[in-house]
Amino acid sequence: MSKSNFTRRGVLRTGAVGGAGLALPTIFTSGASAFTNEPTGGTVTLGFNVPQTGPYADEGADELRAFELAVEHLNGTGADSGMLDTFSSKALKGNGILGKKVEYVTGDTQTKSDAARASARSMIEKDGAVMVSGGSSSGVAVAVQALCQEAGVIFMAGLTHSNDTTGKDRRANGFRHFFNSYMSGAALAPVLEARYGSDRNAYHLTADYNWGYTTEEAVRSSTEAMGWNTVNAVKTPLTATDFSAYITPILQSDADVLVLNHYGGNMVNSLTNAVQFGLRDRIVNGKNFEIVVPLYSRLMAKGAGANVKGIFGSTNWHWSLQDAGSQAFVRSFGTKYGFPPSQAAHTCYVQTLLYADAVERAGSFNPCAVVEALEDFEFDGLGNGKTLYRGDDHQCFKDVLVVKGKENPTSEFDLLEIVEVTPVEQVTYAPDHPQFAGGELGTCNPGA
Repeated sequence: MSKSNFTRRGVLRTGAVGGAGLALPTIFTSGASAFTNEPTGGTVTLGFNVPQTGPYADEGADELRAFELAVEHLNGTGADSGMLDTFSSKALKGNGILGKKVEYVTGDTQTKSDAARASARSMIEKDGAVMVSGGSSSGVAVAVQALCQEAGVIFMAGLTHSNDTTGKDRRANGFRHFFNSYMSGAALAPVLEARYGSDRNAYHLTADYNWGYTTEEAVRSSTEAMGWNTVNAVKTPLTATDFSAYITPILQSDADVLVLNHYGGNMVNSLTNAVQFGLRDRIVNGKNFEIVVPLYSRLMAKGAGANVKGIFGSTNWHWSLQDAGSQAFVRSFGTKYGFPPSQAAHTCYVQTLLYADAVERAGSFNPCAVVEALEDFEFDGLGNGKTLYRGDDHQCFKDVLVVKGKENPTSEFDLLEIVEVTPVEQVTYAPDHPQFAGGELGTCNPGA
């Protein structure tokens, strides 16, 4: 048994959370309700499950800020209406969801799959959450998505980039707005070839879990197709904080590019170690040594400081985008919190609105009605341009950003610049693409 903290209406309480192997309560299997946690009163509860501790805690803190803002906008209690005003669907009116006031509970995933499942289970069993969202780790996302499928609630994934989430581990009750590893590789490769050429020797350091594996595979596949040679690929523990032992062998190889398949605090620490070891000052094979970070975020850039200058990567969204939806969100978030939102905040905010909108359009909280409303739903006005929630795998398809660390930032938030907006057509793939093979979406589970 583990313990986790949850909040409802701002009141903190601590309680025991059931282990992942416990049987689901009778509400999930009895005929007492039409579906799991059917709201019967004047409120509806959502569960926001984020890393409040661990290597991805910065992303988790920003996700919670975004969730709180989304609930304010849904309930009509915020200083403005945010993206409700720019969203192409006009179903949301700022009066809750189907007239019910939105409440929420939160939990700490600790960036650990078991802890994440335990806190999500408590939200569903004890708090009556009808939808669960959040997370900043693909391992967590896959674990919680499977739990939500079993329990009969909708899972609106937060920050999860592994192909597996909508690939081999896809589930009918789960949906992902965030982009994935394949999309990063497809967007980055042409830019890297144009800047660094097609004759390069790459060395990969890869976080030892499913996100790291699929990101390495995607980037290797895309860069090798344009002529790059992969010298070596080494797995590193997610719990690592000092990567010095992994940097030394790079110095002894003929690699002239280091690809850091790391995220959050891992990337901050590994990049810092790489710079300390002088990799960015090296000349190898007559070329300047380069570093690539496939998945970037503003929070990571802030943590790494000047070390990110000139380093390329990809990102799902950035606060400097000038479309009406992005700017509406930046204004709302900035007014409430005093700084611009991260991509983690953006995707969690958007997922909350997309869920609420699907319920409104379906006229029901029944998860199967929500699934039907989201599948092949096309929308605009939430950033990233026109977007499709593909029915085949519940993956969003939209433009992808290639960014690099700014050489001359004007503030602590102005750390990344967009170098290319990769059109959605360039990052779209067939549902049966080999990098996504082995998974079956299955059918929606309404639970009760």
